[in-house]
Amino acid sequence: MDVQFTSDQQAKLSRMAAAQGLPTEALVQEAVDRLLHYDEWFSREVDKGLAAADKGEFVEHGDVRRMIETRYPA
Repeated sequence: MDVQFTSDQQAKLSRMAAAQGLPTEALVQEAVDRLLHYDEWFSREVDKGLAAADKGEFVEHGDVRRMIETRYPA
């Protein structure tokens, strides 16, 4: 696989890699690994939520609103 980055992206990646003491390629591989891991996790969570909804397990809108207002008062 061959990936092309803009010159701005390359410069930012180089700075980030240098700050972390990593080769740029290692930084990019780590970023891709994190993205793939996140995507797998997100898909699993969506599937869990859909399965729960199919079983009728969900929170009513008013309850969600109250939880949010309690957690983040105006």
